[in-house]
Amino acid sequence: MAKVADIVNAMSVITGGRTVSSMEEVKRGDHPFVILKSSGIYGKEVLEIPGLIYGDPNKEVKKIAVCMTMTELVIELAGATGVDAVVAHHPIADAASCGGVTLKNYLDLYDVVGLECHEAFHGLHPGIPYLHGHKVLKGNISYGGVHGNIMFVGRALPGIATLGDILDRLDGFMALEQDRALLAEERLVRGIEEIRETSVETRAFIHLGERDSRVENVLHIFPHTGFSPENLRQAVAENPDVDTVLASISRVYAGHELIESARELGLNFLVGNCHVMEVLENGLPLAHALGELLEGVEVVLFRDRVTSTPVRRVGNEAMQAYAREMASSHLLGKHALSET
Repeated sequence: MAKVADIVNAMSVITGGRTVSSMEEVKRGDHPFVILKSSGIYGKEVLEIPGLIYGDPNKEVKKIAVCMTMTELVIELAGATGVDAVVAHHPIADAASCGGVTLKNYLDLYDVVGLECHEAFHGLHPGIPYLHGHKVLKGNISYGGVHGNIMFVGRALPGIATLGDILDRLDGFMALEQDRALLAEERLVRGIEEIRETSVETRAFIHLGERDSRVENVLHIFPHTGFSPENLRQAVAENPDVDTVLASISRVYAGHELIESARELGLNFLVGNCHVMEVLENGLPLAHALGELLEGVEVVLFRDRVTSTPVRRVGNEAMQAYAREMASSHLLGKHALSET
């Protein structure tokens, strides 16, 4: 029978030893992938720890779930479906990852172990560039000296000659026809044509250039990591053959300074997959690797699906009546529930 410690060992194999073996290693403060993430917003920083976050390393494991971000929804689904351990890509934190309560209370309640592997997983495989139609020639996971500021320089794969080819490749690989069909069915079942969904709304698009604009050399960036216009100019100066900037995981919208910098440099600018697709880009390879290394352990993938619905169309009439009553009687400055 596999144990949690075997998951930790498997993660070490997968990352080439980037994970931590114990909290003592974390407390030493010298591990390159134990990183404090902070925007300077008071009290909101989180320490990223690649490995076991909470749980008994000797606990037996029959079923693992891989997800992008642990939330209370993930923990609830894990508890309801017999998952023993959750491996999250993004850092895990009290309250933020567990419904506003302490992490220990929620994980203990359902006997679920929590593990994470974020920056330590980045740069291990060329899958994201491959899905976007180019082969990596060089890469950097801390460009400009900023840890996590990932950048790839690549050459278009055979069959990829235009921006339109990249768009069509992504549409096919990410099975967007399934998401569009699912959304159409949900609209039909609920009788709400206005429902919108992340995967469909955030599909790839072109900022600068046309579908038939030629592509040969690609600068692949991830704006949410802090990639700046200065980084862009430096990268193009270092790689003067670049003709296309490709932004993925996160994106920028019209008027952003990265777009204007690309325009000044005479480059195409294409936005690829958004963050919702990373569960397939990074999560699915990780899940497959864990399944290969942990014989006899079932591995499942938890996917997020977020929809937008006009507030007065949510649920049925009973739910709408409930919401109106709670808002009218308790939330509009009239009175609060008695504490006695």
